[in-house]
Amino acid sequence: MSLNLQIRSSSSSLIAGPVTLRRPYASFSRRQSASQAVRQRHYAVRASTPTDDLKEKVSEAGSVFKSNVAQLLGVRGGERTSDIWKIRLQLTKPVTWVPLIWGVLCGAAASGNFTWTPEHVAQSLVCMTMSGPFLTGYTQTINDYYDREIDAINEPDRPIPSGAISETEVIVQFLALLAAGLGTAFALDKWVGHETPTLFYLAVFGSFISYIYSAPPLKLKQSGWAGNYALGSSYISLPWWAGQALFGNLTLDVIVLTMLYSTAGLGIAIVNDFKSIEGDRKMGLQSLPVAFGVDTAKWITVGTIDVTQFAVAAYLFLGLKEPIYGGILTALILPQVFFQYKYFIPDPIQNDVKYQASAQPFLVFGLLTTGLAIGHHNAVL
Repeated sequence: MSLNLQIRSSSSSLIAGPVTLRRPYASFSRRQSASQAVRQRHYAVRASTPTDDLKEKVSEAGSVFKSNVAQLLGVRGGERTSDIWKIRLQLTKPVTWVPLIWGVLCGAAASGNFTWTPEHVAQSLVCMTMSGPFLTGYTQTINDYYDREIDAINEPDRPIPSGAISETEVIVQFLALLAAGLGTAFALDKWVGHETPTLFYLAVFGSFISYIYSAPPLKLKQSGWAGNYALGSSYISLPWWAGQALFGNLTLDVIVLTMLYSTAGLGIAIVNDFKSIEGDRKMGLQSLPVAFGVDTAKWITVGTIDVTQFAVAAYLFLGLKEPIYGGILTALILPQVFFQYKYFIPDPIQNDVKYQASAQPFLVFGLLTTGLAIGHHNAVL
C-alpha cells in the first residue's frame, strides 16, 4: 500500500512538475509583453512628438508667411503691421502692378520694333516702372483714400480705416506717386526722341481716368458698367498703348482691338466687386453685383471675359491671317473657362481670389500672344 501511494505521489509529482514549470513561464511571458508594450508606447511617443511639433511649427510659419505676403501684396488676409513703409507698400497693392507691367510688354511686342538690346530693355523696364509701381500705385492709393468709409465696413483692417496711417500721409503718398509717374513718362519721351510727348499725354489721361474713377463728384465706380470698363481699359489698353508708342506708332486697328480687349478687363473688374457687395449696398454704390444680384452678375462677368477673348481669337484667325497665334490664344482661353466653373461660378464671393490666381495667368499670356501676332503681322507687311 505504501508503495502504491509513493508511486501515485511520484506520479502526481511528475504530473505536477510540468504545471509548475508552465506557470513561471506564462508569468514571464506576460511580463515581457507588458514591457514590450511600454517600450513601444515610449518609442511611439518619442517618435511622434517631434513630428507633430514640427508639423505645427511649419503650419504656423506657413500661416505667418502667407499673412505677411498678403499684407505686402495688398490683398485680403494680410497681417497688420506698424511698419510705415510696409503700410505704404500695401496701399499701392503690388499684386495689381502685374497686368500693367505685362501690358507694356504686350505693346512692345505689338510694335514689331522691340529688340533685346540693353537700351530697349532699359527703356521697357522704366516704362513698366511708370505704369506699375508709380501710376498703378497712385491709382490704388487714391482709391483706398476715397473708399475709406466703405473699407471700414468691408475690410476694416485696411491701413486707412484701421488708423495705421493718417489721411494726410496718404494724400502725400498718392501725389508723390503721381508726380513720379508723370515725370517718368516725360523723361521717356525725351529718351526715345518723341517730338510729341505721347507717353506723357497717355500718363496724364490714365491718371485722370483713375481720379474720376475713385473721386467725387463723378466717381465712376458708382456706376457698375462705366466704372468697371474704365478700370479694365486702364489695366489693358493704356499700358499696351504706352509700350507700343515707346517703340513704334499706335494705329487705329490696335486702338480698337485693345479697347475691345478691355471688355475682358471689365469682367475682371467685376470680380473685385463681389467681395465689397455688403459695403457697396450700404453706401448706395451700384456695382453690378449690387444692381443685378450675385447670380446674374457672375454670368455677366464670365460672359464678358470669354466672349471678348474668343472674338479676338477669331480676329487673329480671320482678320490677321495668323492661325498659329489664333490657336494658341484659343488654347489659353479654355483653362479660364474651366476655372470659372470650378471656382467662380459656385461661389464668386469666397473664391474670387482663388479664381483670379488660377485663371488670370492664362489671360495675360493671351494678351502677349495677341501682341506677338500683331507684331508678326506688321513685320511681314
